[in-house]
Amino acid sequence: MAVQGSSDILIDELYETTHRLRQFVEARLREKGASVARLRALRMLARAREPLRMRDLSEMAGIAARTATTIVDSLERDGLVERVRHPRDRRAFLLRLTEEGLRRHREAEEIDRLSLAEATAALDADDREQLRALLARIRDHTL
Repeated sequence: MAVQGSSDILIDELYETTHRLRQFVEARLREKGASVARLRALRMLARAREPLRMRDLSEMAGIAARTATTIVDSLERDGLVERVRHPRDRRAFLLRLTEEGLRRHREAEEIDRLSLAEATAALDADDREQLRALLARIRDHTL
């Protein structure tokens, strides 16, 4: 049972479940030298139609610019991301994945997929659909 941190136990349990899922996936990614934060950055860069500015990555990830810089510096140091000159703004750089970054992204996505499948294995197809519908109702009501 979740520790009461809000005025609604359901919200506390949702938070606790999300937190445990992140820890579960994080542990499996860490075995391969990855992390959830690095995977999110790799995912956004891989899905982008063109290289991203650091500010774009920060905004898309919902993280502080300094946090994005720390993550990108780490990815660049490991040869997964490169900074390239912006074609129209000489002062700016764009971020793009290297070939190794693309390979490591695919590997981390597979770890993420398998970890989440394992974590949710107790739910059958009907359970999953019901849970998704309930969560959608909450999201729709909070627009």
